[in-house]
Amino acid sequence: MDKPRTGYAEKRRLRRTLMMVAAVVVIALVTIGIRKIEPAAPPVEKETLWIETVQRGEMLREVRGPGNLVPVDVRVISAPVEGRVERIPALPGAQVQADTVLLELSDPQVEQAALEAESQLRAAEADYLDLKAQLESQALSQQAQVSAARSAAEEAKLQADADSALGKDGLISAINLKKSQLRATQSEKQSRIESERYTQGQQSMKAQLAAQRARVDQARAMYELRSRQVESLKVRATIPGVLQELPMQVGQRVTPGTTLAKVARPENLKAELRIPEAQARDVARGLPATVDTRNGIVKGHVDRVAPSAQEGAVIVDVFFDEPLPRGARPNQ
Repeated sequence: MDKPRTGYAEKRRLRRTLMMVAAVVVIALVTIGIRKIEPAAPPVEKETLWIETVQRGEMLREVRGPGNLVPVDVRVISAPVEGRVERIPALPGAQVQADTVLLELSDPQVEQAALEAESQLRAAEADYLDLKAQLESQALSQQAQVSAARSAAEEAKLQADADSALGKDGLISAINLKKSQLRATQSEKQSRIESERYTQGQQSMKAQLAAQRARVDQARAMYELRSRQVESLKVRATIPGVLQELPMQVGQRVTPGTTLAKVARPENLKAELRIPEAQARDVARGLPATVDTRNGIVKGHVDRVAPSAQEGAVIVDVFFDEPLPRGARPNQ
């Protein structure tokens, strides 16, 4: 006869619970133990190591970047007036002086304006000379009147003095003596009036001549301006050097401000380097630099670091402390 088994399920659940608790405890202990273990150094071959005593000193940071040789002194020549290219006597690469003609332009309006300015100057100068002659003639006439008035005043005074002496002896009537003295007084006043008129005439003469001289100076300034515009039709290099660019063609029409040419001094060059933006923070003004010109290595120093980046690079200018090797040229 079978007997029912009681409590078996409860014992089975209890045993399973104890096993799970034991497993959790074991896992926790293993985890804690692993965390306390120091990480092992990766294995490395002894031949690849360089064993040495650590020393304190300067750490050199080298920054590299490509670049070009560019001239320090560059003159960009622009069109001063509107015109048409008539002749190009110089081509890029030519050695030029400050007065070398690079381009010859033509503009009939500029030339006509110069002729008109010249004629106006000549007319103003002629008017000045004519006015001066007239004023000098008037001054001579006034001077003659002053001399005549003075002579008449002196003559009247002499007559009055003589009549006064005769009057004391009773040889002349009192009325005639009075008339003689009155004529002397009036002649003296007339002489003073003519002198003052002459003085005022001289002041007026100076003012009129000054006004006409100002018109002459104004006409001369306009003529010189127009003459410079005509002269500027011959475009010159303005500095000695090498003609770098001349993007003009015969017959081309140019407007004021158009770039006509570029002249540079080839003997004074600098290196314009493009340093990656990530490395540019290690570059500062005054740091030493070496430039490989493909024809020799030249020492220099950093003179300028651009404040902003362009296309992922920062422009750094290096000035040379040594002469460049032979054959160095712009844009190299």
